[in-house]
Amino acid sequence: MNLFRREPSRRPVEDVDLDSLLALVAESLGYSFEFAPDGSTVALGGPQPLVVQLKGLRREAGRRAREDWPMLVSEHLAHAVATAGDRLDVCELKQVRSLLRTRVEAVDEIPDLTRVVGRHLNADLVELLTVGSRPVRPEESGCWPVPTGQALDLAVANVRARERLRVEHIELSGTPVTRLTASSPSAATHLRWLSSYLAVPSDGALVVLPDPYTLLLHPVDGIGVVRAIERLRVHAARTDGLSSQVYWWHEGRLTLIRADIVTRDGQTRLVVAPPPDFARVLARLAV
Repeated sequence: MNLFRREPSRRPVEDVDLDSLLALVAESLGYSFEFAPDGSTVALGGPQPLVVQLKGLRREAGRRAREDWPMLVSEHLAHAVATAGDRLDVCELKQVRSLLRTRVEAVDEIPDLTRVVGRHLNADLVELLTVGSRPVRPEESGCWPVPTGQALDLAVANVRARERLRVEHIELSGTPVTRLTASSPSAATHLRWLSSYLAVPSDGALVVLPDPYTLLLHPVDGIGVVRAIERLRVHAARTDGLSSQVYWWHEGRLTLIRADIVTRDGQTRLVVAPPPDFARVLARLAV
């Protein structure tokens, strides 16, 4: 076994323990190892020598319980070995800055939210930070000289700069809606600039997200919005895509309008439970 090259007595015990795990996993993968004096990297020697960044791993380990460390270290080194031939090092922000994007996913579809980088749009949906087609791992973004929120803002700016959605006006059972379509799975990111695609009234718009590439919208501009909720909810349920629910986009927030399709005595109806703010809008529109 290689000897650590730093003075043990001057190092935090957490670093010593994490390096011990790294050493064990490296040897199990058939590699020798040598840590940089500052602990920022470990050089793996063997059939495919490589240098593995550790700064982000140490940050992530500091946020996790110790029982999670073996899994965290194993995944980190296994991923580094698997991608050793790639020219792109996600731990280097300069390399990936222009490739950062976002993708919206249903929270229930993500096995472990602690293994991805993102932020919630609401309780049901999360906006993930991606490089190419895959989510960024926390230990990768932890290497960057910017906080997670700023990295997500960089990705959002890239989405806006590199794509404009296609706008179509369609009908759902006689109810007019606007369909916005993207060529990448970042359609929901464009909600931030919705007014550049259609006239958005002061009360906002109804939104459904049948898939990561599509938005369907209806303005909240009259009592006809009640019928629109029904049409959008039924359509979203049929597509069985990103979300089957209807949302309210207003003042930069995406709020769930709970609408359940209930079948009783052979009859199907929609039971809507709007959030208080939206209920007040409906009451005003009904006058």
